[in-house]
Amino acid sequence: MNKPVITKNVAAKTITVERAFAAPRTRVWEAWTKSELLEQWWAPKPWKAVTKSFSFVEGGHWHYYMLGPDGSKQYCWEGYETITPEERFTMSNGFCDEQGVRDESRPLMHWNIEFVSVDETAKVNATIQFDSAEDMEKIITLGFEEGFSMGLGNLDEVLAA
Repeated sequence: MNKPVITKNVAAKTITVERAFAAPRTRVWEAWTKSELLEQWWAPKPWKAVTKSFSFVEGGHWHYYMLGPDGSKQYCWEGYETITPEERFTMSNGFCDEQGVRDESRPLMHWNIEFVSVDETAKVNATIQFDSAEDMEKIITLGFEEGFSMGLGNLDEVLAA
């Protein structure tokens, strides 16, 4: 299995994730920017991502929840900030309630995601910036590394289909 390279920099308050995929950049980009594809891979199994509303445009958002095997729901919000088609986008991601109101008690993550063509494959480089080292540690404690790695493994399955 192609594992992501995850690097934590406490001083810079960042986590970087690098991962290559055996698919053209266009297909990988679509998997990150279309809700019907995001739903198929974003949540670590046995959880599922379910879209409430989605608009992949600058100033748009993805309001979704992760549905647990026990029926529990964890609501989240991604706010899209800048988009350069098939090259990169930036977003803020955090926890919220069913109406999309941010949960201020949980950390906000600022993502910069780049898509690079490498021969017949695509490489995704994600840099996640936190407001504080404590916020970064909270996300790590919540299982970010394991959960996001599992989601990226799910993405391999979606791209192979």
